[in-house]
Amino acid sequence: MIGTTLGDIRQHLEALAAETGRYYLVCGRSGEHPSPAIGLRFENRPTARAAARATEQYRAALRRYDPQLPRYDVIVCEDPSPPNEPGTASTDSPRESADGRETLLPSATDRSASDESLVDFCHAIAGAMFETVAESPHQSVERAIMDTYLEIAETIETPDELCLRLLESMAIELERRLDSQAQASILMAAAERLSSPSADGEPLELALSRLQSVALFDEYTLERNALEQQVRTRSWTVTLSAYPLGRAETGVVTLPLAIELFRYCSEPGVSISQAEPVDGASSTWEFVLTTSADERPSGLVSVPPK
Repeated sequence: MIGTTLGDIRQHLEALAAETGRYYLVCGRSGEHPSPAIGLRFENRPTARAAARATEQYRAALRRYDPQLPRYDVIVCEDPSPPNEPGTASTDSPRESADGRETLLPSATDRSASDESLVDFCHAIAGAMFETVAESPHQSVERAIMDTYLEIAETIETPDELCLRLLESMAIELERRLDSQAQASILMAAAERLSSPSADGEPLELALSRLQSVALFDEYTLERNALEQQVRTRSWTVTLSAYPLGRAETGVVTLPLAIELFRYCSEPGVSISQAEPVDGASSTWEFVLTTSADERPSGLVSVPPK
């Protein structure tokens, strides 16, 4: 199964990584950090080269199911001042490609999560989900996701649209085949496979900001809802504009938000409900998100229209 293959490669990559390493991986053409090596550092150049090969193997395995996954020229870069080491890093760092030639690229400290494209963000989630499902009691879901995706993808040509339909296919099959508690377990486990966030702040605000940075929607608003007698419960009304994963007939796909939220907050008590298009605009959606230690998870992959 593809999920098993991806999981094995990710474990190999993580075994190669070192928090204080000087070396990291980027695409030599675009400068983007390739999933699943986003956020990983490596102690020396030979180890980083091995990580580059593993990253290419991971992406090749995922591409067997989605030919639209971008092809990256994965190269090794050196940061003169690795994390947690005193000193000021240079704005440029040497990079080495497969043929051993070096040029200069901006250092890792000059890059942020906003460098990640929508396509690569979607495939990072897809890879983490496939790995998680392969290690769960729900392995049949993997094949069902791909069957649904391939059926939808037949009429779509653009890479951005295809990667969005992959997330939609995941939401469809998880909603169809798993109860809300099993969905929460899968999403939380998948979130743990993604790079660890370093920012401090309100988890929901951080999650929405990240999704906006990869262009999953144009703008968002958060309005805190008053809950007089429920001190341990927090609730917000969330509005997303130009959100491509919502349809008036079927509702809104919430899977990307749920996974991103679980990266910042590991509490499973998240509920998303009352989804509706705003002013009849099918691309602007409003819904209520509630968190509570006593909350039963619901609406984590999709929410039907109100």
